[in-house]
Amino acid sequence: MTDDLVLYTNPMSRGRIARWMLEEVGVPYTAEIIPFGPVMKAPDYRVINPMGKVPALRHGQHVITECAAICAYLADTFPQAGLAPPTMERADYYRWMFFAAGPLEASVTNRSLGVEVPPDKRGMIGYGSHSTMLEMLEKAVTAKAFVAGEHFSAADVYVGSHIGWGLQIGSLETRPAFTDYLARVTERPAYRRARDLNDAEMKALQATG
Repeated sequence: MTDDLVLYTNPMSRGRIARWMLEEVGVPYTAEIIPFGPVMKAPDYRVINPMGKVPALRHGQHVITECAAICAYLADTFPQAGLAPPTMERADYYRWMFFAAGPLEASVTNRSLGVEVPPDKRGMIGYGSHSTMLEMLEKAVTAKAFVAGEHFSAADVYVGSHIGWGLQIGSLETRPAFTDYLARVTERPAYRRARDLNDAEMKALQATG
């Protein structure tokens, strides 16, 4: 069944990634907007995600959290959308999706918080240094048309979202490789539909305080 997909999200959160992925998949789903604060931490929602965070995706009796997992799950569950390479060609697909979920996000978060890793401690950190992470990210988006090859995939939803946010808020330095890649992945109709839905929901939330 496809009509039992429910996205728990907030338009000012990483839920925007999951919404984009759902639009790419192209199957029916419903979205429940969870406000930040008491509602997101309330017992009713913690049944869905004990962390009290969004996004979460309910598919029948199953719940998936963490955006990279949601993207991979949807690509596998709805293979007709063509959002994952053939099984034996998924090395770059997994590599760069989880690079973004691990080293990229950790490096950007630490940098935003002013956390400086001493040179002699870099071996303890998955990303080593912020400059090394940036070099790897640039390699990922320039080696091929898309991060997993010549065709758009769920990995581009995830990596593209991180690059888009990073450029928007200044947590990633502007490089031609990043802006060119972002332009390629955000010209897709599914991205635009998701953006418009998220922006409309954001205005509605702001209007209600």
